[in-house]
Amino acid sequence: MARLTSVTDYDDICQLKYRYLRTLDTKDWDAFEACFLPEATGDYNGLVFDDRAALVSYMRENLGEGMLTMHQVHHPEITIEGDEATARWYLQDKVIVEAFRFMLEGAAFYTDRYVRTPEGWRVAHTGYRRTFELSYNLDDLPSLKVTGPGVHTHT
Repeated sequence: MARLTSVTDYDDICQLKYRYLRTLDTKDWDAFEACFLPEATGDYNGLVFDDRAALVSYMRENLGEGMLTMHQVHHPEITIEGDEATARWYLQDKVIVEAFRFMLEGAAFYTDRYVRTPEGWRVAHTGYRRTFELSYNLDDLPSLKVTGPGVHTHT
């Protein structure tokens, strides 16, 4: 039974991380906020947040309209100890800002902490350290065409 519970917890933590990424990329800020404990902290390569309100507010203000994002994680390394867990995830991400003719691609390793609550697992801390970043001026890629919701064609 303990093994079955461990597998269920592992799956639930994966689902939470995937929901965190989906709601970030789709800008579903209420659902994004629900992924975290109120006292959750964040540290994205030195960009530090002391609580959920500050983290969600920053994302809402800085990843808004006209900013396309893609965050994917894989290769989870999850350790569960009772009602707490830690995880390391390999991140690949992309950010496109058509209005500024800018694109960023990168990779990093997330290090997360989770706590089981009556509503399920929640993020207590999240953050990553970059392994690399690539940035592009979209004008340097003349055949590149950006399409998607909220994208206005550059003329």
